[in-house]
Amino acid sequence: MKVLLFFGLVAAALADVTRFEGEKVLRLKPVLAEHVTLIRDLAESIEVDFWSPDSPELVTIDIDVDIRVPARYLSIVYTTLGQSSMAHEILIEDVQVAINRQADNGISPKELHSYTKYNTWDTILSWINSIASSNPSLVSKQVIGNTFEGRPMTLLKLGKSSGTTKPSIFLDCGIHAREWISPAFCQWFVKEALETYGSDSQMTSLLDQMDVYVLPVINIDGYEYSHTTNRMWRKTRSKLSGSSCLGADPNRNFDAGWCTVGASSNPCSETFCGSTPESEIEVKHVADFIRKNKSSIKAYLTIHSYSQLLLFPYSYSYNLAADHSELMSVAQGASAALTSLYGTRYTSGPGASTIYLAAGGSDDWAYDLGVKYSYTFELRDTGYHGFLLPESQIKPTCEETMLAVKYIAAHVQKNLY
Repeated sequence: MKVLLFFGLVAAALADVTRFEGEKVLRLKPVLAEHVTLIRDLAESIEVDFWSPDSPELVTIDIDVDIRVPARYLSIVYTTLGQSSMAHEILIEDVQVAINRQADNGISPKELHSYTKYNTWDTILSWINSIASSNPSLVSKQVIGNTFEGRPMTLLKLGKSSGTTKPSIFLDCGIHAREWISPAFCQWFVKEALETYGSDSQMTSLLDQMDVYVLPVINIDGYEYSHTTNRMWRKTRSKLSGSSCLGADPNRNFDAGWCTVGASSNPCSETFCGSTPESEIEVKHVADFIRKNKSSIKAYLTIHSYSQLLLFPYSYSYNLAADHSELMSVAQGASAALTSLYGTRYTSGPGASTIYLAAGGSDDWAYDLGVKYSYTFELRDTGYHGFLLPESQIKPTCEETMLAVKYIAAHVQKNLY
């Protein structure tokens, strides 16, 4: 009887996990106004998950559109595309197969932390505690608040202890739950910083003269949900009174042109801006910490995926930032440093003109607060794997990204303000 009960519980748990058999990711190539209208109409009539851009409102002529289409809607989509003469290609033949193939770096127990695996939140939290306790001269930690579901948002501070407040860089990852390569990079950065301190002159100088705050995962609740229940989950997991849809897009929830462009006021949208600026408790905790320490924070780096871009303000407006020329020069230098390792090509520029208008982003907010060197990374790849980047690409992705981050850090260190 106990055995039957056990298998019954396992079956029930498995039944709650979202599956994606037969689903495809298509790249659409709109070149006419009619194509743009068709894509938007399609999004209204059927369930379509926009990967890039991340909402139908952002679809424009001559910008490729990557969408995940549930199997039950494929025939409708193919018929519609055939009638429209819009060019398209299949990026991912079967989403569930791609999900299954992500873990291609061998099998290891989930509870064991690895820098070349996509670790669960519990494993990351254990790693945070371990890395801080084993490196007391270079690492300290603090909880800046709890998530909506009560998980601690633990921030690591890397740097040689000093009796005075040092200038600092704030680095965060995992603002969108399904972008797993992002938290993987924050963990990699900590590893590299600690392993090379004392032998790499640039890293040693950086941690001697500055502090680096690292928040390994902002959207912890969403990240955990993407591991346990729905691999494609993007938003937070907050509950809004009067709506059955959960969560908001934390990168539309900062008070930077909030909910004006490229964001939705619909709680069911993937780009829901939230009920008010900083309505998402995770966003508020990050914003409060940066506001409290804004006199010392000289750079803000936030890590996303995918598209291979290095972006800087503004995204909520086509207006150029006051420091546009310097920000562009640094971005281009960082991109060149990144490319030098494996030949991976990045595009640099302001968010609005480089990809699309989007209000409420953390980089724009940080810049408007006074953090001059504010950058958003969109890591590998350009769509072939999208959010399902295989684990075998974690190491090369992190290695090349380290070169770009170190380039920016070196510039900041030499140009304190």
